[in-house]
Amino acid sequence: MPLMNLTVGQLLDEKAKKHPEHEAAVYPEKGIRWTYEQFNEKVNDAAKGLMALGIEKGEHVAIWSDNKPEWLTSQFASGKMGAVLVTVNTSYQASELEYLLKQSDATTLILAESFKGTSYIEILKELCPELENSNKGELNSTRLPKLKNVIVLSDEEYNGCYTWNEMIELGSQMIPDSSFQERYDSLQCDEVINMQYTSGTTGFPKGVMLTHYNIVNNGKQIAECMNFTKDDRLCIPVPFFHCFGCVLGVLAAVSKGATMVILEQFDPEKVLKAVSREKCTALHGVPTMFIAELNHPNFEQYDLSHLRTGIMAGSNCPIEVMKDVINKMGISEITITYGQTESSPAITQTRTDDPIERRVSTVGKKHPNVEIKVVEPGTNKEVKSNQPGELCTRGYHVMKGYYNNEEETNEAIDQDGWLHTGDIAILDEDGYVQITGRIKDMVIRGGENIYPREIEEFLYQHPDVVDVQVIGIPDAKYGEELVAWVITQEGSEITEEDLKAFCEGSIAYHKTPKYIQFTHEYPMTASGKVQKYKLRQQSEELLARH
Repeated sequence: MPLMNLTVGQLLDEKAKKHPEHEAAVYPEKGIRWTYEQFNEKVNDAAKGLMALGIEKGEHVAIWSDNKPEWLTSQFASGKMGAVLVTVNTSYQASELEYLLKQSDATTLILAESFKGTSYIEILKELCPELENSNKGELNSTRLPKLKNVIVLSDEEYNGCYTWNEMIELGSQMIPDSSFQERYDSLQCDEVINMQYTSGTTGFPKGVMLTHYNIVNNGKQIAECMNFTKDDRLCIPVPFFHCFGCVLGVLAAVSKGATMVILEQFDPEKVLKAVSREKCTALHGVPTMFIAELNHPNFEQYDLSHLRTGIMAGSNCPIEVMKDVINKMGISEITITYGQTESSPAITQTRTDDPIERRVSTVGKKHPNVEIKVVEPGTNKEVKSNQPGELCTRGYHVMKGYYNNEEETNEAIDQDGWLHTGDIAILDEDGYVQITGRIKDMVIRGGENIYPREIEEFLYQHPDVVDVQVIGIPDAKYGEELVAWVITQEGSEITEEDLKAFCEGSIAYHKTPKYIQFTHEYPMTASGKVQKYKLRQQSEELLARH
């Protein structure tokens, strides 16, 4: 499968010329329906607007918002005028935002007014009190010295800030088509255009530098694996700030000229409603999203008969959930994708015609133009088929590196160009990959290596269990012991003893969790990954109290 030498902007231009009247983006809640031609015009206007603020090629523009239409527009506008779009996690608070803006050297921040009760404006004013008395585009902040421009996604005026429409107007007044074309023509596909911060399930987030070439081609490969065409309609309820939204969602759809049906924030019933009314053929989500949709009391009211494919990814996909998605939602060609931000993100994917056994037990085969190998952790020595080791990958999809962090870059990518994922994998003789856990998630109890994924899959078979996460905590006798955090069906009266009895005789004694905690929810990153390190902290605190 040939790789494309296109920038993000060139990709959109190509589709706008080919399918000008075809629907590109639909926002059901806002009544927005843009054809590819209309969307492309909005992107060009925004690109000129960014240029009118004096933003040069290679400058870093951060965006802190849910999936608003301006986010989508900014992704392609930056791709046409050459600014690097730095995506900000919607759940960030003041200290995290300050860290990201400083570490990324962002000169511009595009932000929503608020998100889920958190006022982004107030957080920014706290970090930059100078904003109140600043001229627009001339912020001089003590804590954020590089930050100059602030663009608020609102019609309301804020001191020192541009509105989005004001920026668009400046572009139309100040930037002639010739200047825009000159900037557009100067872009190369191997230049960094997108910077995403790893979600921080461990340690400080790192800025992953991705090029046009990385993400345009990864989006295309994703679409190929789903047999996407321009007639597909993809519902995207996953956040744009994460690769799942802006690559597996947006760029996969645009690579085929398909229609994006977009939700600004995830809500299970809004997803069901959008899929039903817009006759969506594809749906993306992390397992917790699919669980919420399947268990919604009004699930049966919605017509999901057009659904064919989609992606479940972001964290381990429980086998029973996968079966329900296929059988109850009718997504017969659902695919599992595995990867990480550092690999643009997809490395492997199941195919639509893979037998159900493959799709529920593996993360598929490697993508075309991608190399993979499984090695003994800490070495480059390959293990035999069906033996666990660390998954490594090499190819067009590997990031350029971590921004301003050469040491971590060299630790992640070795001298031969192999990205070390930190994930424990098993590669079988047919090329299918199983991910059994993170190297850091692996629990060593009394000298036995235990992979939490195996125990999670087993406990998930209990009819009262909705979701389960297994972690290890320190133990004086065995080094580590297992804790299972369990979400049960509503009204369930299952006890710790019941679950231990369920394990007895079915899995090895050393794999039976010593401690079982019941909960209603897990600590999550905004992209839907369970933060196991927080579950560890909670476990240790609980056990210390007892």
